[in-house]
Amino acid sequence: MTEPTQEMIPLFLQAAIQDFFEIHQISKKDNSFIFQGRLLQDSERAYALAAERFADFHYTPLLRREGEEDLLFAMPGLITPRATNTRINLILLILTVLSTLWAGGQFSFYESHTFAERIWHGLPFAVSLLLILGVHEMGHYLLGRHHKVDVTLPYFIPVPFGLGTFGAFIQMRSPVRNKKALFDVGVAGPLAGFAIALPLLIVGLLLSPIVLYNGPDLASSLLVRGFENLLRPHPPGYVVMMHPIALAAYVGMWVTAMNLIPGGQLDGGHLMYAVAGRWTRWTNVGILAIVMVLGALAWSGWYIWGLFILLSGLQHPPPLDDITRLDGRRIAVAVLALLIFALTFSPTIF
Repeated sequence: MTEPTQEMIPLFLQAAIQDFFEIHQISKKDNSFIFQGRLLQDSERAYALAAERFADFHYTPLLRREGEEDLLFAMPGLITPRATNTRINLILLILTVLSTLWAGGQFSFYESHTFAERIWHGLPFAVSLLLILGVHEMGHYLLGRHHKVDVTLPYFIPVPFGLGTFGAFIQMRSPVRNKKALFDVGVAGPLAGFAIALPLLIVGLLLSPIVLYNGPDLASSLLVRGFENLLRPHPPGYVVMMHPIALAAYVGMWVTAMNLIPGGQLDGGHLMYAVAGRWTRWTNVGILAIVMVLGALAWSGWYIWGLFILLSGLQHPPPLDDITRLDGRRIAVAVLALLIFALTFSPTIF
């Protein structure tokens, strides 16, 4: 195929879309071409055709809707995966394994007199927590790859105190195709992590003793409290002393709830945009206000979450195709994710 001249490119692009897009007006902004008109078929299929055909000319399409008009942008350049240094992921994973093993030793029911004993006693907590976090992030990763999003392997965050980790994250280094893909990538992590955390919670609670204790109880979600009362009923003045496996599951569920907060670039923020679109600018403001109130009334750590939501942006970046909507099946999964959030949420972790 002969390479078209710059003057001929808009004509070639126009010819590439005329069977599914009724063109009313063509304009140019910088090096991009804007086709204004009306889609003649399903937006998801139309975008796929535009992406395939524009690629021949090294252009990437964007699909938007303004009022009654559809806008198809032809942006110069193609989105290509970038190389990543997986050694960083591996080093962080090894450090997080060590830090969670060390942290897990303090939650063990057995006394540790040597370094080796503490590491050994930390195994149940560390393995359980890292399994939940790892499956959570791999859920994002696998669905990202499925939808051809340039995603990194998980980055684990080791810390030498507390729980031994601040969790893990992946990076999406390319925009997603549409709201369906955004929803799938966003919801896969919390659902996968929750699916691992729930049976671990049950096993851990069955291993947990009931002890006499008159102090304040562990802050807990509705789900954890419900399973405690179901599996380990106890009279007033007694509490369930969580086995390290149960504690790891509890932390994993709390992390799931925090990620499902419908704001910013959190998993819940992705889901909210997939469901509500541009309205998320206003829902983000409301969520930020609620988080700040919780920081004042319940736990100062909420200020960190609020800062993250603020820095990640109150306006969620749109996908390449911002017209295609979620189907009924995904709406049902969104309701399930909301239910999981309600059942696993707790104003404080401890």
